[in-house]
Amino acid sequence: MNTDGYLRRLGLPDLLTAPATAENLRRLHVAHIERVPYEALQIWLGRPTTVDPAESAGRIIGGRGGYCYHLNGAFSLLLMELGYDVSRHVGGVQSPGGTPGITANHLVLTVRGLPSDDNPGGEWLADVGLGDALHEPLPLVAGVYRQGPFSYGLRRSEVAPGGWRFDHDPSGAFLGMDFDPTPTDMSAFTAMHHHLSTSPESGFVRVATIARRDASGVDLLRGLALSRVGNGAHSISLHTARDYYAALSDVFGLHLDDVSQEEKEALFGKVHAAHEKWLRGTHA
Repeated sequence: MNTDGYLRRLGLPDLLTAPATAENLRRLHVAHIERVPYEALQIWLGRPTTVDPAESAGRIIGGRGGYCYHLNGAFSLLLMELGYDVSRHVGGVQSPGGTPGITANHLVLTVRGLPSDDNPGGEWLADVGLGDALHEPLPLVAGVYRQGPFSYGLRRSEVAPGGWRFDHDPSGAFLGMDFDPTPTDMSAFTAMHHHLSTSPESGFVRVATIARRDASGVDLLRGLALSRVGNGAHSISLHTARDYYAALSDVFGLHLDDVSQEEKEALFGKVHAAHEKWLRGTHA
């Protein structure tokens, strides 16, 4: 992997030879969250992806983002290259109206051996793939944690023996996430990735969603509805392709240099049609 290129993408070239510490993990996590958006536009562009971390890292270095398998997969590879003790775990995100479970619809990372004043045990939940959730890594210790305008809970899981449960802020897009304590490899996510990227029932297939978290809130784009949650909350609708691509660039840092003009026209047409269908259903 082009470790130097990845760190430059994050604006942290100085960490190439820096020691693996809790503070440096925090810097890497925050930079990744703020600079690499949560997005699944590859699905809408008709460009199949895999869960291979090296493939995901290459796309991120090139200016794109991804969803949990891509973001956490690539981030785990970066951390390993930098000397961190990282494990991947099978998780399950609980959507509103759903039930908790270890469904493999989420890839989770834990990092060990990094003690700090607020976490003497040195084990951390590092998750850059939860969309509108974490800004910084959390100590893997039960408790309530405040990050910006949001409060998160961490407790023992009721569905994964020995595992953990992350409870999202009430304003979040999902209820929570459970994960199994046993380390796993990326093959555990292949089948669910195929489902999430191809099934008409998948949220990624039904709605073109993009998110970018910062210290004071989160920007969300669902179809053509652009909103800010947290400090400075607001919501607007984007009506033209010019507005849509300006928002992708200015708000989310997605310049789509790898997408042709013809592909951009087709992409906006699909997003616009899906958004209009959603509006008709809402009005009905």
